[in-house]
Amino acid sequence: MNRPGRTASTVPAWRWLFPLAALHAALLVPLSLLSLYHLQEVPLLASPAAHGRELLFGFALAVIAGYLLGPLPPRRLRLLVGLWLLARLGGLVWPGALPVILADAGFVLFVAWHLVPRFIAAKKWRNRVLSPLLGLLCLLALVTLVWRHLGAMPTTALVMHQGVLWLVLLMVFMGGRVLAPAVNGHLMANRRQAGAGVQPRLEAALIVLLGVTPLLMLWPPLRPLAAGLVLAAGLLVLWRLWRWRPWACRGRPDLLGLMVGYAWLGVGLLLLARAWWQQPHASATLHAFTIGALGTLASGIMLRQVILRAKARPEAETLLLPLALLFSLAALLRLLALDAGQHWLALLWSSAALWSLAWGLAAWRLLHWCRRTLHRSNARARADSEGRRGQAEEEVLRQGWRR
Repeated sequence: MNRPGRTASTVPAWRWLFPLAALHAALLVPLSLLSLYHLQEVPLLASPAAHGRELLFGFALAVIAGYLLGPLPPRRLRLLVGLWLLARLGGLVWPGALPVILADAGFVLFVAWHLVPRFIAAKKWRNRVLSPLLGLLCLLALVTLVWRHLGAMPTTALVMHQGVLWLVLLMVFMGGRVLAPAVNGHLMANRRQAGAGVQPRLEAALIVLLGVTPLLMLWPPLRPLAAGLVLAAGLLVLWRLWRWRPWACRGRPDLLGLMVGYAWLGVGLLLLARAWWQQPHASATLHAFTIGALGTLASGIMLRQVILRAKARPEAETLLLPLALLFSLAALLRLLALDAGQHWLALLWSSAALWSLAWGLAAWRLLHWCRRTLHRSNARARADSEGRRGQAEEEVLRQGWRR
């Protein structure tokens, strides 16, 4: 029997988008460094803003789509993946071409059309926040795409900064929704104790703080107030993590890895608050989010979802905690690079190597587990087919006896 709402002709979006996004991330940063510092210009990555756009709206949006879209008809999924691939591969050699621009816009609009209306009818306002948040990220993706098509725009850095801040809110929300039930289930199974759960009041406070902050930082006079709100949000993130009792999850490397990523959100918010108080620009600090938090949380959530769909145990995947450590070291080296004097480029390349190694390993394991889920689905489909054929034969026999 098929599950309600799912037919045999649908395919999970993550089966294609997760491995492709991981491979894309593994290649993205080394290509960016070559383009920026070694005269091997890659048009799609020819500036820090272009590199940031590809990370946010090429890689991260593909991960979001794979996680939230669910099963799609094969033809529709092929369209989605084809648009994404044309935008990524075509953009490497001909970023201003109209077919490439339209493919990128088509991918963004496809994601927005399917995801933005999905959470509007949610009962709790905290869940309904996902609709405008996803819509805003898709809108920023389109704005930056227009920027790439028309050339330099005066608000490029500001728009990219906004994109990272809204992505932080999404990671705080989605990371909490993944971690809370997983930690609760582990504690109930092993200690017969209920965990802290979602902590709805803390979650609501974080949504308000991180939802107001990107708007306040648009006006320089209000930036000190924004810094104060970011500081409060960082402390709340770390307090929320502490209440999940990481020390009680020592036997769960999958949960510990996700907690490392969630900790990077708190640390990044604290660093951002300090940067806003000390200097007008904080682009270097944002790498705590885009490398430490995004790398760790995205890889852990993707692998965990695929392993669960294969009916296996995520804690048996030995690479999950090493991946979190690789991303953490990559983030640390990237944050230290600007103050490293003449060794700054070596630190950048070291950070990029660790990032690419981590995503290469993640892609390998994702492909492995995707094949496992595919084999399992095929075996189940064959069993269902044989069961239906057996029922038909029995019915024929019964009809024959009646005659």
